[in-house]
Amino acid sequence: MSMTLPHLTDAASLRAFRSAPSQWLPIALDIARGHGLDVSAPHVFATGTNLVVGLGETLILKIFPPLLRAQFISERGSLTQLAGHLDLPIPEIVAEGERDGWPYLVITRLAGTLGSEVWPSLPEDQKERVLRQIGETIASVQRVPLGELAQIEPRWDDVMRRQMQGCRARHTRLGLAPKFLAGLDDLLHDAAQLIPMDAPPVILVGEYIPENLLLACDDGQWSLKGLFDFGDVLAGWRDYDLLGPAAFMAAGRPSRVKSLLEGFGYTKLDFALKRRLMALMLLHRASDLNSHICIAGWQDKADDLVELQELIWAG
Repeated sequence: MSMTLPHLTDAASLRAFRSAPSQWLPIALDIARGHGLDVSAPHVFATGTNLVVGLGETLILKIFPPLLRAQFISERGSLTQLAGHLDLPIPEIVAEGERDGWPYLVITRLAGTLGSEVWPSLPEDQKERVLRQIGETIASVQRVPLGELAQIEPRWDDVMRRQMQGCRARHTRLGLAPKFLAGLDDLLHDAAQLIPMDAPPVILVGEYIPENLLLACDDGQWSLKGLFDFGDVLAGWRDYDLLGPAAFMAAGRPSRVKSLLEGFGYTKLDFALKRRLMALMLLHRASDLNSHICIAGWQDKADDLVELQELIWAG
């Protein structure tokens, strides 16, 4: 029987196909064998968007459907551009190719524990320590020259304008409370002035979140030990990458917020910065405040967007 990957036209059909590894794992292993790789102990990763299988303890095969070719371009370009520039480990490209129109990468597998598994149980001082390291890492990534990533699509100004145009409809659909929607027009007006559209762009990973971070403990001290998943990289304004750790990890705790921002290089948290970050949080391509703000009862602790920005970026 000939093993071929199907032509999928939408996200629903991709999810259905990915959720049935028996349909695609034999093809993945055939790809791996074609590169002379060990396929004796494959491990299918159930989460994520693409087809991902671990090959032993050292390698990962990531297969991208044609409709997500942009993620392949982003991941390959980012790993190539960042290679050798960071102190923090990131995957290295071992092989690449294409099968039935599906591009793929074989990358090294990083050591460490997934951040989402340990973050909730870390002591407060360890959370502050890791957030400072995340801020430092974001700044380090952004110091790397763009190279070919300068041409990556979509362009920053196009992303922001499209997000501004669809912002009210998006957050209405996602069930944002009317008291927050009421201040949206004022915030978007401010955003047009606060968010640089034509400033020199930097590499934006877009998702510095626990699911994409690896941590490790040494002598009782938890540290950031790896960063992966570069499928959503943009080139744009630097503050955009503060949103993930602010929403998912800082949780409105002043000491955590301070650690993240100081690691990034901000020593002053004024109204303009909070306002810009609030606008960017609403304009993020994955924005969904009801699911992403990890502050218990936040909907009842703020009466409008100004109070909400003070709650999220307390300090």
